Amino acid sequence: MSKILFVLTGSDHWTLADGTKHPTGFWAEEAVAPYEAFKAAGHEVVVATPGGVVPPVDQGSLAPEFNDGQENADRVAAVLASMTELRQPVRLADVNLDDYAAVFYPGGHGPMEDLAVNADSGKLLTEALESGKLLGVVCHGPAALLAATRADGTNAFAGSRVAAFTNAEETQSGFAERAKWLLQDRLTEAGVQVQVGEPWVPHIVVDGNLVTGQNPASAAPLAVELLKKLG
Repeated sequence: MSKILFVLTGSDHWTLADGTKHPTGFWAEEAVAPYEAFKAAGHEVVVATPGGVVPPVDQGSLAPEFNDGQENADRVAAVLASMTELRQPVRLADVNLDDYAAVFYPGGHGPMEDLAVNADSGKLLTEALESGKLLGVVCHGPAALLAATRADGTNAFAGSRVAAFTNAEETQSGFAERAKWLLQDRLTEAGVQVQVGEPWVPHIVVDGNLVTGQNPASAAPLAVELLKKLG
């Protein structure tokens, strides 16, 4: 049995361009689907957040329309309630990468607020990439890659191929015009090669030890890919 580190946002809001604080957190499906897959395969999950705060779930991600109906929405909420790891997170600054077989970043708009600028997370990601540690990142989770800067100011993931929440999806979500910045644009500016798939359709990109997914629907297939690589 291996240990897998889930790095989650600690932010319950996302500051929009006009200063409005939009309520958010992590997206339920993006944590629940991989969690269930990893646990079913016999792995242990440890949750880490900035400051060790309990990660907030985006309440919108528990709505029936985002979970194929009320029945599955209730199931997802029940799994979240059973995830004791969420209530006992470790501090991101205290994480020793050697303790884990893989690192996984779910999305939600929360990472746009905190992980995008969190130095501890950036350092962890840089170490994971350079050590060959298995690394999975989905949807808005790749915002965290923006904090993975080297001493010379370049991004550690420059040149890497990734999937991430796209401008088209942000536009269709109704946030593109309200956001301070768009994830696809900011990653591209950092030299990261964003491979764009169809909106809302599962899309996974594998580049060495880095496995990324574009949207919530990509979380479950991403977990399958990580399990394949864990062997």
